Amino acid sequence: MSAVRIDGNAVAADVRANVARAVRALPGQPGLAVVLVGDDAASEVYVRNKVKATAEAGMISHHHRLPASASQSDVETLIARLNADPDVDGILLQLPLPAGLNADAAIERIDPAKDVDGLTEVSAGRLSLGKPGLRPCTPVGSVILAKRALGDNLSGKHAVVIGRSILVGKPAALLFLAENCTVTIAHSRSADLPALCRTADILVPAVGKPEMVRGDWVKPGAAVIDVGINRVPAPEKGEGKTRLVGDAHFESCAEVAGFITPVPGGVGPMTIACLLRNTVLAACARRGWPVPQDL
Repeated sequence: MSAVRIDGNAVAADVRANVARAVRALPGQPGLAVVLVGDDAASEVYVRNKVKATAEAGMISHHHRLPASASQSDVETLIARLNADPDVDGILLQLPLPAGLNADAAIERIDPAKDVDGLTEVSAGRLSLGKPGLRPCTPVGSVILAKRALGDNLSGKHAVVIGRSILVGKPAALLFLAENCTVTIAHSRSADLPALCRTADILVPAVGKPEMVRGDWVKPGAAVIDVGINRVPAPEKGEGKTRLVGDAHFESCAEVAGFITPVPGGVGPMTIACLLRNTVLAACARRGWPVPQDL
């Protein structure tokens, strides 16, 4: 068996196209504010990509940069200003923050109505209770990819999420539960993890351990939605070179699975696409606009 590769770039392009159509149908332009603190090189790339994608979708991008020397008060004061700005529908605080700053405290200052990352306690509570709210982008993208592979009706499927982080593992489990899946959250203390994974119709590795999941962990025909993004040495490319791999060993898993996301090019592109989608949803909720059907 050779798994069907789920093209995250193509699915993300579809989501972004839907967002752009939705924006054109709205009575005004949603606005996304991205806050970058410090000069982390990877964060600068992520922010640049988010700003570009926001503009391409027809939305207004509000880009705010603070120096690495910024205090906790500086960050929280900026967030308060963005909370009060009627032209800002979504606020994204780019992580990680420089050493010495408390990211959790800063995130909690974000108005939940503008929490397009879905990370505040209010957003997490609404997800847990099944109430409407903004959901974390990467887990939402994972569900969309699973549906693209297995169809829109995931009811009755067994989803095994490896990882219990508040960023991906727990919200992903709750989102699959909302799709009427039977959900197991596995982690480092789970007994006989490979056997547990072999029961999954949808396997979601999200632990940050390069190529941990091997082919003999996968149920034949399952969908593997690999959330891991790990940089590992690639001596074949030259001294000091690296490459990106997921939490699943792609080659061996692809021999058994029915569907699998590659790394890169799988879940990663979905994160920005779902961020744009969340910004439109936030704008509609805040401004009383009808939610476009395409979303």
